[in-house]
Amino acid sequence: MDKNKLLNAINKALEEKGKRKFKQSVEIIISMKGIDFSKSENRLNLDIILPKGKGGKELKCAVFAEQEIAEKAKKAGADLIITPAEIPSYADKTKAGELAENYFTLAQPNLMGAVAKSLGQYLGKRGKLPKPIIGGDIKDIIAKSKNSVRIVSKGKYLPVAQALIGTEVMTADDLLDNAEIVYDAVKSKVHESNIRSVYVKLTMGKPAKVG
Repeated sequence: MDKNKLLNAINKALEEKGKRKFKQSVEIIISMKGIDFSKSENRLNLDIILPKGKGGKELKCAVFAEQEIAEKAKKAGADLIITPAEIPSYADKTKAGELAENYFTLAQPNLMGAVAKSLGQYLGKRGKLPKPIIGGDIKDIIAKSKNSVRIVSKGKYLPVAQALIGTEVMTADDLLDNAEIVYDAVKSKVHESNIRSVYVKLTMGKPAKVG
């Protein structure tokens, strides 16, 4: 994809921002063709770290953990600790919806099954099942997760990847860096010849086509 064309689309999208009472998100929308997403090997399930951050759209962090890992997560800056005993209480459409909307989630590996059993029907379809805490420093994992976005295929007949690349307060160059990272991640999974079109859009703006 031509870098200048992508930058032009970002600038065009930013021209739409106007004056709003809230900070608008900026998203990249990648439409695909010729891919059978009913096959598991073709589905997208990508976690992408945005190099220039989210421009104030960082989610809070919820961690499913107990004992030592729970203590470490709390000290590392986790906003919410959910113990094994509390997991079933989140198996509610409203509570699970609030969790998916406002938090990214992590879990110690041995609790992944319990989370999937109780919350899978609510979090799974939104691509918000927790990532397992495997190796590394929990503080570093939380910091990287705050600036990451997840792209998950939404079905056979919705061949579209859509992801946050920042907000309207960010510079076009910073948004470009984030957009390129997202595009390259999708391209690494889906051959470029299968990409139909790319758009950049503000929350309340019209989509600006790349190229």
